[in-house]
Amino acid sequence: MEAQKDSLGNFSTYYHGTKANLKIGNYIVPGYASNYGQNNKANFVYFTATLDAAIWGAELALGDGPSRIFIVEPMVPQFEDDPNLTNKKFSGNPTRSYRSGHPLKIVDELTVWEGHTKEQLQKMKDRLADLKAQGIEAIQE
Repeated sequence: MEAQKDSLGNFSTYYHGTKANLKIGNYIVPGYASNYGQNNKANFVYFTATLDAAIWGAELALGDGPSRIFIVEPMVPQFEDDPNLTNKKFSGNPTRSYRSGHPLKIVDELTVWEGHTKEQLQKMKDRLADLKAQGIEAIQE
């Protein structure tokens, strides 16, 4: 998918991977249970400008629903690099992952995408389980 200019004038396509049952036109807002970790109330909504990061988000999200990737649009220009990834796990922000305390509007759903292999997914789940055993949560707000 090519980059598009959103209502804030940004030339980027943003994605949100989840297992939540959402629809085009819905808003993703802070304050709901997190897709990750202890399933605590999320203070932020998370999104990315890379499809691979969105695929990981969709595949690793909590829940029994199908993995889904939504194309989202930030409602305000104030958002920040996701500190759970930026400079902690990756130098800089190569995953182009962000978080916002403001809503994201779902403008479309990406219905055709290829997930990671079972082996890759299991390796990532094992790594996250190791971190959890060490007391390190996937999302630290």
